[in-house]
Amino acid sequence: MQFDPAHIDPQLAYKLLASVVVPRPIAWTSTIDPDGRPNLAPFSFFMMITSSPPHVAISIGARDGEEKDTLRNIRATGELVINTVSVPQQQEMAITSADWPETISEFDVAGLQLEPSVSVRPPRVAGAPASLECRSQHILPVGGAPYGAHLVICEVLQIHLRDDLVQPNNRIDLHALQAVGRLTGDWYCSTDEQYELRKPILRNT
Repeated sequence: MQFDPAHIDPQLAYKLLASVVVPRPIAWTSTIDPDGRPNLAPFSFFMMITSSPPHVAISIGARDGEEKDTLRNIRATGELVINTVSVPQQQEMAITSADWPETISEFDVAGLQLEPSVSVRPPRVAGAPASLECRSQHILPVGGAPYGAHLVICEVLQIHLRDDLVQPNNRIDLHALQAVGRLTGDWYCSTDEQYELRKPILRNT
């Protein structure tokens, strides 16, 4: 079958793309509003951009044509923390994905503790195996209303890793990380099954 995005419903285009671009890492993003109230929400449109200096990006879509709290908070403060979702906290992540009112702290409703950050004001998720303290560098609108999004490009200021994750060669123990990935709808996956595929070594003849 073939689908032309220009001639199908945007929601169908979303469902098709979200089912093909899988698995996606989850940016469990903590921010604060101008009054200092914490907010926490997961975003699966998330990627690493470069390592020198380290930058990552998340895409934040609109909700009913309105900007989400996370985006408004980033605009106001320029700061965020991206926490890794692991299997032990996947239910809490699901709770924070609901459309909670602006005055409600997702930390509270999910029963999560706050961990102070070092270089930014938003807190980290206590118990998360990894967290990235970030400063927003660019906020780029992509697409149009009501289904458009904003691409937030961030510089990583601090990398927090649980001690047992770091191996002697400074590689991360991915089995211990237990990162959760987004598939589509309510479907997720983990990194439990891992295997190596080596790229070929090309030699001049």
